[in-house]
Amino acid sequence: MFDESQPKGWLFIACHLMLPSSLFFEWQKVAAFYRFSLKSEMVWSISYLRLKRDSLMNLRHLLFSTLLVVTPVYALEDVGDAVPVYTDSQLIKLFESNAHLQQLKADDCQLVQDIEARAKRVESPSYQFLYGDMLAWGVCVERDVELGVYYMQSAAHQGSPAALEQLGRYYAKGTLVQQDRERAIPYLREAAAMGNVDARIQLAELLLNNYGSPLDFEDAYRWLYNTVTASKSSHRKIAQLRMGLERRMPENIIARAKRRDTFW
Repeated sequence: MFDESQPKGWLFIACHLMLPSSLFFEWQKVAAFYRFSLKSEMVWSISYLRLKRDSLMNLRHLLFSTLLVVTPVYALEDVGDAVPVYTDSQLIKLFESNAHLQQLKADDCQLVQDIEARAKRVESPSYQFLYGDMLAWGVCVERDVELGVYYMQSAAHQGSPAALEQLGRYYAKGTLVQQDRERAIPYLREAAAMGNVDARIQLAELLLNNYGSPLDFEDAYRWLYNTVTASKSSHRKIAQLRMGLERRMPENIIARAKRRDTFW
């Protein structure tokens, strides 16, 4: 009967049957030594591989830690602070001073994707006008004049005073579009009714140059008369235009244009 600790392979059985007892026990010693040597070699190999793996993992951890800790510091120093999305009130002020495209450049064009999303998906008139102007002049995006005018018109149809005034000015001067002063009148009239000072001035200038209808004189005069501006040049210009309109208007129409709906 064989010992349970001994191997039960065919080689062992054959050697036990064929070899004398003395030689068989010598063979067992050789086999045991061989198994011990092989096992030791495997242990050392496995230990070496584990050590190598642990070293590589430690090195990787060190590299990742360096990237996570050191790199963002330099990146933030190079890139600077993130730019918040413009509010409608901020855009209106930028439009009034015609500084919106310069502001985009000053902000390193960081908000292009936000502007495009608000123009296309949200269909915000302020952002449609801003995006249209960017496309029309190739500011922070590839230039596409036709698409730019399309977004300006979309903003104008939604009642954006800045878009209405700019399209009226473009048609009056022939900028990007074919010059058509008669077509400029409706855009400028709508913007003037919404309080756009530049549109009021341009509308009066066109009327005094015999474009549009004399029926628009009363409204144009009323808007100029009620305009409040801190610009001295605009103030002088409005006074000159009012005098020019007064020469072409009956006294009673002038008086009616100056009349206020309420005392205050």
